[in-house]
Amino acid sequence: MNSAGVVIEHNHMEIPWHDYTDKEDEVPICDANLIAKASVIGRTGLIMLSCGTGAWRVRSSMNAMARELGVTCTVDIGLMSIAFNCFDGKECISQSLSLPNTGVNTSKLNRMEQFVEHFEENRGKTGEELHRMLDDIEQIHGLYTPEKQGLAAALACCGFTFLLGGGPIEMALAFLGAGAGNFLRAELIKRHLTLCLQVAASVSLACLVYAGLLKICELLFHIPVAHEAGYICAMLFIIPGFPFITSGIDLAKLDLRSGLERLTYAVIIVLVATLFAWIMALLLRLQPVDFLPLGLGAGALLVFRLITSFCGVFGFSIMFNSPVRMAATAALIGAVSNTLRLELVDLASFPPAAAAFTGALVSGLLATLVKRRCGYPRISITVPSIVIMVPGLYLYRGVYNLGVMSLGTSAAWFASAVLIIAALPLGLIFARILTDRTFRYCS
Repeated sequence: MNSAGVVIEHNHMEIPWHDYTDKEDEVPICDANLIAKASVIGRTGLIMLSCGTGAWRVRSSMNAMARELGVTCTVDIGLMSIAFNCFDGKECISQSLSLPNTGVNTSKLNRMEQFVEHFEENRGKTGEELHRMLDDIEQIHGLYTPEKQGLAAALACCGFTFLLGGGPIEMALAFLGAGAGNFLRAELIKRHLTLCLQVAASVSLACLVYAGLLKICELLFHIPVAHEAGYICAMLFIIPGFPFITSGIDLAKLDLRSGLERLTYAVIIVLVATLFAWIMALLLRLQPVDFLPLGLGAGALLVFRLITSFCGVFGFSIMFNSPVRMAATAALIGAVSNTLRLELVDLASFPPAAAAFTGALVSGLLATLVKRRCGYPRISITVPSIVIMVPGLYLYRGVYNLGVMSLGTSAAWFASAVLIIAALPLGLIFARILTDRTFRYCS
């Protein structure tokens, strides 16, 4: 029922998982019938898929559980759906499962990985008991209120602004604009409103708040209008870093369906965000001009890059629903790898795409060391640590110049963005190839 009191039927019907098991039956899941086993395997895969992880991880988790239950599982995975078969030598069960929506929830993903990792210890539980355990995990929604989500986006975009060349004024205005925009987005998500509306409304509000506050500062404090450059940074909380990166990993593992669907999802978000930001720029008479020079020395710039990279990655991790310790771990990795990327461009004249590959590779290698000590899902700390490297500014400038028919300039920005976006997942992929034997093979 919506706010007007109208009953809205769900387009995706809920699955009565507990109907697949007999509540009175005390048979352990390892001795249960194939239908009960398949329901646990399928539900596990579907919950993991809902967390935003890639097809390879979902499949490997379902396979691990299938082996423990003595069945063979084949699975085809998309962005929001799973089709799979379970065989036990006598029977075959086929199921097609789908999600009503997609998103990122690293806290839930961490719990699901623990559930799969320790499944051998739960083989003696009944199907009903396992579904109750999955019920508890499925109830892990957002750890943070919309207010905290807004604050996380504000912190992330404030750090992002400095890393792109902005100063204190741009950082402060981007902090407030991004905070307002992501607060609205979190409220719209909580009310299950559609993706395009979430993106369009939140980006428009972020630009409006930035422009409005800049105008007030211009009137009261005579702040130069040249500080309008930071309005792009106020909307960078919308960057679909998780689907961009996981799409590249899936494509590298030849999970083409999942990879292309994730890439399409990311492109939809970017198109809606940049088009509405461009419209708002026209209405508010904003232009993506260059930032004013900061005049910082190499040493001071290095220190501030470390600090703002930490803040930016920490904010993005909170937006992905990471617990504070996990977010801080990702932020430490991101502070090192992103600062290295920027220093390689400035000091060693690396092309931006090559520097992005190196930064992502370092993130992946550091994440492997952390996983061995802390047990966090690798993707939950690698992706947030390199989201700050996604060239949202380049993508926006490409769309802006396309809109004003500066086609050559637009193509240059798009080309640079595509190279960097391609380099980021490649860095993580090769880090994984170097450190994970199971990831190296296609069997």
